[in-house]
Amino acid sequence: MPDLAPLLTPDRHELVELVRALHSQASPWVPSGLGNHLHWGPQPQIESSVLSLRRHNQVLEHATGDFTVTVEAGMALSELQAVLAERGQWLPIDPPLAGPSSIGGVVARGVSGPLRHKAMGLKDQVIGISLLRSDGTTAHAGGQVVKNVAGYDLMRLLTGSWGSLALITQLTLRTQPLPNHRLCFAVKGSLPSLQQLRQDLLLHSPLALERLEWKHQAGEISLWLSLVSLNPEGLQQQQEQLKVSLAPELNLQPLDWEPSPTFVEQELWLLRIGVEPDRADDLLGLAAIKPWTLQLGAASGLGLATGQAASHQVAELRQHCESLEGYLTVLQAPQGQDIQAWGNAPARPVIEAVKRQFDPLQQLSRGRLPGVAPVQAVRA
Repeated sequence: MPDLAPLLTPDRHELVELVRALHSQASPWVPSGLGNHLHWGPQPQIESSVLSLRRHNQVLEHATGDFTVTVEAGMALSELQAVLAERGQWLPIDPPLAGPSSIGGVVARGVSGPLRHKAMGLKDQVIGISLLRSDGTTAHAGGQVVKNVAGYDLMRLLTGSWGSLALITQLTLRTQPLPNHRLCFAVKGSLPSLQQLRQDLLLHSPLALERLEWKHQAGEISLWLSLVSLNPEGLQQQQEQLKVSLAPELNLQPLDWEPSPTFVEQELWLLRIGVEPDRADDLLGLAAIKPWTLQLGAASGLGLATGQAASHQVAELRQHCESLEGYLTVLQAPQGQDIQAWGNAPARPVIEAVKRQFDPLQQLSRGRLPGVAPVQAVRA
């Protein structure tokens, strides 16, 4: 955990009173789960306390028949997946991580992985939320069933807010059955042929695609995909259909892959990239991506880039993404490298107005408001 002492670890009975005390003193603080990702994104502009929910780590209710689970935000994602697996279920999320992460931290960062292709983003998987405002006021939204429209949609507002609006204390999420059978492949060939295959798979194919993403590694571009089925026969049939749909110049290679969070070493850049899906091949064809290992959702245009590079190479890649009407966010920077984590969004006035309503004293995560360019650059 980065040195942002003091570290506060209240239990369930101390939490509200502690937050109220911080509010009465107008003390700045940073919401945290397990504290392994505080070096991500912009750093707080002033010295701040870290309020960790590591002692709030229990499953409160698992409605297996309804495929929902309610959990305290400080529970580790890996532990939650283990609990769900005992009942044959899981959360289909695979975010990038720099170490163990709480489920609340994963939602607060709001960064999805390749499983977004089938399961959609984190915002679509959170159906209920409990939070604590900076003044100690508790609030709830959503519910414990999938079809619920009660209250304001605070789930989408808080997902990806980086702890700048409120402290997430509990979450209710959709679960899914663990897939019985899975096959994974890499398809290699020329970029035009791969782009045509991407269009055919997304628009015309009956295959049960769990993921479909562009992959750039060591200068080579390929499409990675995984197929799932309830039985081996269905999976074999899908594999044959996939082979028939391939152009002769494309090469199909089996992969050994299991969906799990991607762990990123701290000496590497970690970049969040988004472009229009039909312009992904324009990005992949640029020389600017050569230093990067890149995964990019073939349907969403969202992905991650990792690697060792200089700041000017990050700036060059950001410029290319923006020229394609996309964006680049710096999640993690190597030590000694300074670059702005994100810039100003067109909706900045609205974002700042929401921030003032939730946190009038500007106590929470100062300088880490998504969509508002931080005063300081991000430094690991």
